Amino acid sequence: MATTRSRKIFVNLPVKDLKRSIEFFTKLGFAFNTQMTDENATCMIVSEEAFVMLLTEPRFKDFTKNQLCDTRVNTEGLFALSCSSRAEVDELVNTAIAAGGKQAMDKQDHGFMYGWSFYDLDGHHWEAFWMDPAAIK
Repeated sequence: MATTRSRKIFVNLPVKDLKRSIEFFTKLGFAFNTQMTDENATCMIVSEEAFVMLLTEPRFKDFTKNQLCDTRVNTEGLFALSCSSRAEVDELVNTAIAAGGKQAMDKQDHGFMYGWSFYDLDGHHWEAFWMDPAAIK
């Protein structure tokens, strides 16, 4: 079933230390919705349509019956962020590493698409990528 209506997406991620996570993502250039922030959660603004809810692990557990993923040994998902250039990809990942994150995969250059990735403070896997607008038709 195809849909033409616009939807917002709220990705929810558990974090061990909310304050440290906010500091980390602030260094990467993200802002937060203060109306959706308390001592247990915050809403990171990715775009007008995309948000990441960072929830303390106890708060996150209120929303699932399943065990939390141990991101030291398992990958729960890949969270891809588009960038406006190759340079922005490198800047985002280098900033993440300097802020305490870790490199995930090596850079990938396919000519029309370029990407690199990092793990945040909680081991969530983030992909930064650029795609040549001329290649998208």
